[in-house]
Amino acid sequence: MKSRKLGALSVSEIGAGAMSISANYGPPAPRDQGIAVLRAAHERGVTFFDTAEVYGPYVNEELVGEALAPFRDDVVIATKFGFNIKNGGLNSRPEHIRAVVEESLKRLRTDRIDLYYQHRVDPAVPIEDVAGAVKELVGQGKVLHFGLSEASAAHIRRAHAVHPVAAVQSEYAFWFRGPEGNGVLKACEELGIGFVPWSPVGQGFLTGKMDASTRFNPDNDFRANFPRLSPDSIAKNLPVIRLLERVAARKATTPAALSLAWLLAQKPFIVPIPGTRREDHLLENLGAINVSLTGEDLQELESEYALMTVHGLRMDEPNMRAIDGWPVSTI
Repeated sequence: MKSRKLGALSVSEIGAGAMSISANYGPPAPRDQGIAVLRAAHERGVTFFDTAEVYGPYVNEELVGEALAPFRDDVVIATKFGFNIKNGGLNSRPEHIRAVVEESLKRLRTDRIDLYYQHRVDPAVPIEDVAGAVKELVGQGKVLHFGLSEASAAHIRRAHAVHPVAAVQSEYAFWFRGPEGNGVLKACEELGIGFVPWSPVGQGFLTGKMDASTRFNPDNDFRANFPRLSPDSIAKNLPVIRLLERVAARKATTPAALSLAWLLAQKPFIVPIPGTRREDHLLENLGAINVSLTGEDLQELESEYALMTVHGLRMDEPNMRAIDGWPVSTI
């Protein structure tokens, strides 16, 4: 496993998203299983682990803290603030940030958070105030690096002017190219900021294991309400999978690993964080580091994808409304 830089932070070229072990993608996995998967990731060279207080809520941070405790000093832990978990909505007021960081530190069993993201931009709080609050935490040693999630290029630049932003996390995948067109990738490249794609295998779609018969339980899987993963949209979006399957077969890999290899080939400062609760899927994802894509491969993927239309909004409207810049260039 090679390393990449998120600002001044060095991490493995593929990270591990922990969310799906505890929340949002069906019922939670057994705790022992989740811990085993995270530790297996570390054994295979992963040093970058992603969680958030809202996942569960709280229980995913607790899981990550327990799983990584035996080798805490060898890994980078990223977590997030910015939701008002008790009362709903967003809350990035400085006093709130100062309070919730203490709770995250306890759940994560650590004395510092390596990368602390604002989970969603709070329109009620100037981004300069948010960056200033995190800067104070950095000065106190409770946080080492500052990140933003689903922030617009304008907010990234404003925050970075107050305190260096190490990483920006946003959805980005072979079938969703929003950061290419909304200026976010460009801003990251110009400012020396790392970029962390969440849902790098399309919430499971790019594994090639879904079809029009796929259903999600609305009681515990938020994908049930995502227009892009409705039965009708899945059926219409299958040409994307057929393209990935064809190239993956030639490369002796899988569509999921090919999708991650494609992301790694886009920019040297991109570090995807695929999530899984199963060790076999973990090994499949990490196989991406052994997939070598030539210029011809990338051109084939790009030229054929350009002829396709991806159907359906990437999330439901309530979730999209929390995206900085919605509805402009965030679909």
